[in-house]
Amino acid sequence: MRRWIAALFVFGLAASITGPSERPERICANYDEDRRLSRLKSFFETYDCPAREHAEEFILAADLHGLDWRLLPSIAFVETGAGKTSRGNNLFGWDSGRGQFPSVPHAIHWVAWRLASSPLYAGKTPEAILRTYNSRPRYAGLVLTVMNRLAPD
Repeated sequence: MRRWIAALFVFGLAASITGPSERPERICANYDEDRRLSRLKSFFETYDCPAREHAEEFILAADLHGLDWRLLPSIAFVETGAGKTSRGNNLFGWDSGRGQFPSVPHAIHWVAWRLASSPLYAGKTPEAILRTYNSRPRYAGLVLTVMNRLAPD
């Protein structure tokens, strides 16, 4: 029951951010049976990442905003070890690491929303998003490697 309440809250929050006319590509009522969730949890557990507590939130945010489900966790992994070195709930190194968020779920959904709807990122491939996100020459390749570790394309 608690998970449903949280999902409804997050969906309501995301709907208010994205606007009523946008529809998510895929929303699961129960992610427990979703193979992406088990892969992500296993990956985070392998590297003892604090973000493992929020694995379902990553999948939900990707689905709500039409992003590749591997993108946000991979950015978080590269930027902060998926929470090992984060400050201010900023798993993503947002704003050169200066960004502050009220909670990790808020950070996940806010960054997903920005990557999906900002003119800087919207409509781009994951590689193009990454080149805009961090212009260092090796950055996109590093995140794409992590994405492929999570699940081959």
